[in-house]
Amino acid sequence: MARRSSFGFLNRFGRSEDLRRLDLALRSADLHPSVVPEGVKLALVNLLKDHFGDDPPESAYAPAAALLAYCALGGAAFSNANGEEACDHAMRRVDQALERPESLDAGIVLLAFHARLIQPEVVQRHGISVDTD
Repeated sequence: MARRSSFGFLNRFGRSEDLRRLDLALRSADLHPSVVPEGVKLALVNLLKDHFGDDPPESAYAPAAALLAYCALGGAAFSNANGEEACDHAMRRVDQALERPESLDAGIVLLAFHARLIQPEVVQRHGISVDTD
């Protein structure tokens, strides 16, 4: 299968399949794609490609979008939209990401943090901080 361009160049300047999948996954997690900057979406797709290879499986987008949505919406809003079980799962993923800084989830949390999409209550709840050394 041919590698797809993140910008959709080979699709005549339309949205790439990667970004369409991510947009759908973000909507499913109740985070409207328009509130996520394109650069953040491109970075997230690149994180998925780094983790899964040039053509991430379609199933990879929903968990990545859910974690970004938890960070961006905060616990209460994420729980209201996705349920307590999904929120508990996202919270566990953040805690595990802090223990494994090389993981995909750590990359997603770090992306949300640096893009200033992460809610202060998520930062406080999980004790998230970034060393600047």
